[in-house]
Amino acid sequence: MTEIAKLKKQLKELFASQKLAVLATHNEKQSYASLVAFASTADLKQLLFATTRATRKYANLAANPNVALLIDNRSNRETDFHKAVAATATGKTTEVGTRERTRLLKLYLGKHPHLREFVSSPNCALLKVKVDSYFVVNRFQNVMELRPR
Repeated sequence: MTEIAKLKKQLKELFASQKLAVLATHNEKQSYASLVAFASTADLKQLLFATTRATRKYANLAANPNVALLIDNRSNRETDFHKAVAATATGKTTEVGTRERTRLLKLYLGKHPHLREFVSSPNCALLKVKVDSYFVVNRFQNVMELRPR
């Protein structure tokens, strides 16, 4: 198996095991981080999350679509320094359009069925991040980059 294939497998396993990501957005004055329930497309090219349009994160995204999402498997134990895996995805966010909404919403709700009512609200936006790069850190200092495009 090639290094890229191993890295993709590691990302898919990490994403399958985790329900939440830390989303970093920013406006011209400050950065902002928030927890979001996420899902990934099988090809790793897009990450999905939902938020209401009245949130600070949505306002930040409207002003600047560039984001970073951190997904990790830490347990807050000393062993994390050698065993935890963290992936930072960077890319641009857009609201999912009507043409692809059914397909991507099915993927998102497949991972988060308990959020059906939330994402069905007219005030809720389903967002996608077109991932430019993943920076994957494991064994504390081993950093690898994957560009899924």
